[in-house]
Formats: sequence, C-alpha cells, structure tokens
Amino acid sequence: MGNIYDLIIIGSGPAGLSAGLYGARAKLKTLILEKGKTGGQIVTTHDVANYPGSVENASGPKLIARMVEQCKSFGAEMKKDNIIDVDLESDIKVLKGEKGEYRGKAVVIDTGSTPRKLGVKGEKELTGKGVSYCATCDGDFFTDLEVFAIGGGNSAVEEGIFLTKFARKVTIVNKNEKLTCAKSIAEKAQNNPNIEFVHNTTVKELCGDGILKKVVFENILTGELSEYEADEEDGTMGVFVFIGLKPETEIFRDKIYTDQNGYIITDEDMKTNIEGVFAAGDCRVKALRQVVTATNDGAIATISAEKYIESKEWNLEKSTI
Repeated sequence: MGNIYDLIIIGSGPAGLSAGLYGARAKLKTLILEKGKTGGQIVTTHDVANYPGSVENASGPKLIARMVEQCKSFGAEMKKDNIIDVDLESDIKVLKGEKGEYRGKAVVIDTGSTPRKLGVKGEKELTGKGVSYCATCDGDFFTDLEVFAIGGGNSAVEEGIFLTKFARKVTIVNKNEKLTCAKSIAEKAQNNPNIEFVHNTTVKELCGDGILKKVVFENILTGELSEYEADEEDGTMGVFVFIGLKPETEIFRDKIYTDQNGYIITDEDMKTNIEGVFAAGDCRVKALRQVVTATNDGAIATISAEKYIESKEWNLEKSTI
C-alpha cells in the first residue's frame, strides 16, 4: 500500500507549524511541505513583542526554530518541495510537487502571502541593488545611508523605525494624507528624530545603472513630479517597499473558493468549500494577519481535520500506488 498521510500541511509558517504540532501530538501521521525558507514572513521580523509570552529580544527566527523543534519532537515529518498541482476532490487528496507526489486524508493550506510590488519602471532591475522588501534582511547594507520606507501601515512604520538603527535618515513615503498604522506605532515614529514623513505621495520610477541612484516621486493630489538623487559621496540609497501582501494561492483558485483578492474563504473552523481541505494563516480571508492569529488558525484547522478524519470510513485499498 502506498504512503498515505493522515494530514498534509502545505507551508511552514506559524499557521502550518501550529497545525503540524497539533497533528503530531494527536498521533496523526503528519507531513509539512515547504517550498522555500521555513517560517514564512515572520522570519524577516527582528522583534516579536506582540506574541503572548514572548520574551525580551524575541525574534522571528528564534520563534520559528522553537516551533520546528516542537513539531519534530512529536513526530511530524518535514520535506522541501514546491507543490505545482493538486487534486482535492477525492477522499484521498493528491498533491503533486516538483520532487514527488503526496497523498493524504486531509490537507491544511498555509501558503501565506508575499510582499506586493510597486509595479514601477526600474523596480525589477534594481531589486537587491537598492530596492528591498525586508528591512531585517537588508537594513545593515544601508548603514549611514539614506533610505525611504514606502507605505503608511503598521509594517511600513515599524520597519521604518527599525531601519533607523542603520540608516542616517529614514523617510516614510505614504500615499494617504495620514498614517494608517496603530497610533502607538505612529507616535513612536513621530518622536524619532531620524524619521521624516512625506504624505500624498507615491513612487513613479526607480533609476540607476546597476544600483539605485534616483527615485522619482509623484504627488497624487497635484500630479507634480519630484526627483531625489543619492548623495554623491554615498553613491546609492535604499527604497524599502511595505505596501501590503499578495496571497500565494494561485494553484487553488479554480479549485477552492477565494475572494476577489485571491484569499481562501473559510468558516470559523477553517473549513473550505471542499470536504477535508482547510486553510490557515495569511492565505485565508481574515481581519488580522499576525503570528498569534496564524497559530490560532493552525490549531483550529488541525482539530477540524482530526474530527473530519475520524468521521469517515476509509477504504485505502482503492488508494494504493
């Protein structure tokens, strides 16, 4: 008989690892699949202060490392593979990866989301050459330089504050008239002498020959364009983009109900419209995308999956290789 898992989790962010922990502890044969770096977006966060019980100087990577350790200690299996197609309609779900094929009774989708791009000229060419989407990853490269943090939400302002540890000046460029982040975060940024704010403004173009040299801005109220060039002695500057996330749900869009933005629709038990398929974390429709809500999603998804598995009579002879 072929290798059939009780529970397969696609993605190893906090939701996926929480689902894996609950699955393994419940003695379900559990597999966690991840195409890239374990941990999702949280591994790019230098300080995790809003996760209950987190200690001072807790970081995303440290938190994820502990979650992985817990999953493995209870017997969860982890593999690296990129899932490129799925068959979710049958009792035994089939996931086709670049390295192999995986079958399970229930599936939890935790594919997360990725940073949205500006979509302007020069962005693609200058990514990694002055343009970044991760302050934790790249902040150190801009020590004593000037940087721009694009966006006005929690991520943009929090990461802008973090960037002041390296850059000599941080300018937060916000398309709205006011910041949309939490008031406490806004106050902290406004009290930082190394942070300036530009409102009602977007990036029009990014310029440079192999390295970022100039940014063209547009005032959305007047249409007026302005240019900012890197200091001649610096030679470059940084643009950090924090304008939201895009759900990684492309392979599911014709197979599972999603909203107009591509986020998977679930009920409060994390059930999708397909029996035996659940979604958790940043890839699903929800009001708040934080580590604490992701781990909550993962736990609920697995409890729901366990109940689903126990409710069915399985004829695995029909599901052999």
